[in-house]
Amino acid sequence: MKTSKWLFGRVKPYLGRMIFALCLTMLNTVLSNIRPYLSGRIVDEVFYGGVKDSLLPLVALMFLSIALKDVFRIIDHYILEGTSQRIVYNIRVELYRSLQKLDFVFFDHTRTGDIMNRMSGDIDSVRHFVAWVLNGILENSCLFLSAIFILGFINWKLTLCLVAVTPVIALVARSMGTKVGPAFKNARQKLSLLNTVVQENISGNRVVKAFAREEYEMEKFDEANLAYRDANLASNRIWQNHIPYLDTLANSLNVIVLVVGGFLVIRGDMTPGEFVTFNSMSWALNTPMRNVGWLINDTQNAMASGEKIMEFTLEKPAIHTETGFTEKDRFEGRVDFEHVSFSYGGEEVLHDVSFTAVPGQTVAIIGGTGSGKSTLTNLICRFYDATEGSVKVDGVDVRRLNLRRLRQSISAAMQDIFLFSDTIEGNIAYGVPDAPMDAVVEAAKMADADGFIRSLPEGYDTIIGERGVGLSGGQKQRIALARAILKNPSILILDDATSSVDMETEHYIQKTLRAFSENRTTFIIAHRISSVKDADLILVMEEGRIVERGTHEELLALGGRYREVYDVQYGSFDAEAVKGGETVGQK
Repeated sequence: MKTSKWLFGRVKPYLGRMIFALCLTMLNTVLSNIRPYLSGRIVDEVFYGGVKDSLLPLVALMFLSIALKDVFRIIDHYILEGTSQRIVYNIRVELYRSLQKLDFVFFDHTRTGDIMNRMSGDIDSVRHFVAWVLNGILENSCLFLSAIFILGFINWKLTLCLVAVTPVIALVARSMGTKVGPAFKNARQKLSLLNTVVQENISGNRVVKAFAREEYEMEKFDEANLAYRDANLASNRIWQNHIPYLDTLANSLNVIVLVVGGFLVIRGDMTPGEFVTFNSMSWALNTPMRNVGWLINDTQNAMASGEKIMEFTLEKPAIHTETGFTEKDRFEGRVDFEHVSFSYGGEEVLHDVSFTAVPGQTVAIIGGTGSGKSTLTNLICRFYDATEGSVKVDGVDVRRLNLRRLRQSISAAMQDIFLFSDTIEGNIAYGVPDAPMDAVVEAAKMADADGFIRSLPEGYDTIIGERGVGLSGGQKQRIALARAILKNPSILILDDATSSVDMETEHYIQKTLRAFSENRTTFIIAHRISSVKDADLILVMEEGRIVERGTHEELLALGGRYREVYDVQYGSFDAEAVKGGETVGQK
């Protein structure tokens, strides 16, 4: 019921067009029953009654009904198809906009293939329902009822014999409807899983080939494909167990007409013309009875698809702008963590984190994998909300700020670099689409990307492949860094943004970033000591806690965890230098 109500809300703006088209469908079905009725009149009045003058008018009426029927059918199909395309266009827009509003938690738990299946197969199933199934339900219903009315007017006894089959058909159809719905829902879920397997394989094809795992991927695909096949076969078995009964009952109408109708003609209770009408109109009872199974099948399929689409459109983001928020056009960039803890999936990721970063300051965060470095900056962007404590920007809890304004004032070069299938200029200017070309080039120079970009055949107009295919890791990082710089944010977050570039390039980037960061707050997440040693404040993290903090010199003097990391990265080089000096001296 909820799905039907949701779908009606999407059809409502086009209700006038739909009603007009469905009225034409009703007229079309009525006209379909006129021809058999006129055939019976011709038999009785012309062939048996000898009234030859009636032949031409009756034949003319027959041709007129056929012509009108075809015209009405063309018009109603044209309107319904056009209306269905408009409706699914709006649903697709609604679904896509809903996806843009959803937060990281949703995408963390939802497969890409599941989303793509809703955007394609499920929406097309809804379109088919609006364009054809609704029309089919009304057409078959009107065809059956108008036939019953006309036949009942002609001979109520034979009509009752035909109608007696209807309750049995209704019971079979109901049994089919209760079983086929869950079967279609299961098939849709298996299709989503299959799409996910294919999408992951295509996205990760380089990894697959690098590890020679083609056979494994084929086995995984075969398993998902087999599950989808079995789900479809299960739904087909439901049809096979019900459709033959529906067809048999529907075809029994012809036998009833021949036996009972022939007996009534022999007794004189029915004229030959009326018998011809009954025999000709048996299809008007037969066809709806045979189609009821398929209409139930398509309706249940559409309802299953509509339910999955509705779930997405009604999904509410956990992260959103709170009512009574504080509005700011531009942030200064002060960040305060006050006893912040964060848990995800029942596991504590951050514990009692407190520090302050002010504009013009560079804060570096260093620590092992899984220590909570990226999670900390995710809380600044409010991709997630703190479980305990508060994260403040310019002295205001981020939960009390306009979410869009907050994120517009933050620029991040993320650890997982994503580049779009667009020009290099388009990728750099993604956050500032109307940025002049001079600004794009300047940002690229600051990220030390201008040189390699100009060496490409099309320069800044070079189209790069999906996710930056065709570029090296260092080149992708520099484009992502240029994209972050061009936004001119109040808060700049660099999450391992230079891990794939050489030391010389890193030194150049750090030099330019120092000048760029004078009036903004910069967070640098890195594993290299060379990337963080010039920071104003270095936070050393372990298991979600800040275990050390201070400048490079202070932390070295402390002789703790930071010193250990420093010795691992530089100790061997210093030892070799000393050893080399002693060797030279001895010589």
